Parts: sequence; structure tokens; C-alpha cells
Amino acid sequence: MIKIERQTKETDIVVELNVDGKGKSDIDTGIGFFDHMLESFAKHARFDVKVVCKGDIHVDFHHSVEDVGIVLGQAFYQSVFPVHNKERFGDAVIVMDESAVECAIDLSNRPFLVYEVDIDGTIGQFDAELIEEFFRAFVFNARITAHIIQKRGKNRHHLAEASFKALAVALRRALAEDKRAGMPSTKGVL
Repeated sequence: MIKIERQTKETDIVVELNVDGKGKSDIDTGIGFFDHMLESFAKHARFDVKVVCKGDIHVDFHHSVEDVGIVLGQAFYQSVFPVHNKERFGDAVIVMDESAVECAIDLSNRPFLVYEVDIDGTIGQFDAELIEEFFRAFVFNARITAHIIQKRGKNRHHLAEASFKALAVALRRALAEDKRAGMPSTKGVL
């Protein structure tokens, strides 16, 4: 279990992460829809995740969403690197009713995000553009490469949830044990 705390003038965050968990979550960011996405992420990655965030949500949700991504990404990095005896690559296509989102990842230690999901507007009170902000913060702090691409769909909630689940399942698959892999790079280091 990795525990990271981060305090700024905008947020006060505590994250606990066990990547070898069972998908249990205890999420409290004060942002209902975001909590739902993080719970779904934990469940489908099979990570045990605890997140407590006290943020300036009276201003808007941006600082809380981005900062949770930063801290969760840092916890993931500390949990996984250096990568050894793992598949390293993972992918998933997740459908939710009319929506389908694909995610492919590489535990590369080279952060890069391709995000091509067309979600404009709001989901309840949640600004949908914050989904990309979360993924960018997570990916860059986890030091992974992720491509999250919409295959079809138009319902904002479905696209968002399929995106979080696709990342979760791709991560679970990339973390699958492969004792033959050793250091899964021809460079000898990731």
C-alpha cells in the first residue's frame, strides 16, 4: 500500500493505493460524478484505492480533479516502477450501451497521452473537459503512455465511464505477471 499526501493552497489530498488489491474503494472528493468514475476505475483495475480530497470546489472542480490525478499517478508510479516480470503493455475496448472507448497503454516510464474522446458540455454539474485534465495528470505522474480513443458513442456519461473503465482494464492487463518477461525492454531499463 502506497500512501501519498499533497497540500496546496487549492487542495488537501490523501491517496492510498494498492495495485494488488481487489477493487475496493473509499472515495471522497466532494464531486459526486468524479467519485463515481474513480470507484469504477478502482473496481475494474482491481486496485484498492482510498482518496480524500478537500478542494476549493466553491471555485470550480478543476483543481481537485487535476490534483487527484497528480497524486494518484504518483502513487501508481511508486507502486509499479521499476517494472519487472510484468506484461508492460495492456489494452481494452470497453462498451457502455452505445459508447465504445479503447485504451492502449505502455508502462514505458515515458509519459505521453493521446486523448481523442469527444465529450463537450457537462455531466450533471461536472465539466466534461476535466476528464482529459485528470487523465493527463495521472498519465504524466504515473510516467506511462496511454492512448484513450473513442470508437463510437454520444452519451457523455457513457463515454466518460467507458474511458475510465478502459484505462482501468488496460492497466490491469499491463500489470499481469509474466515471470518470463524479466525487465520487459530491450534497453534493459524502463
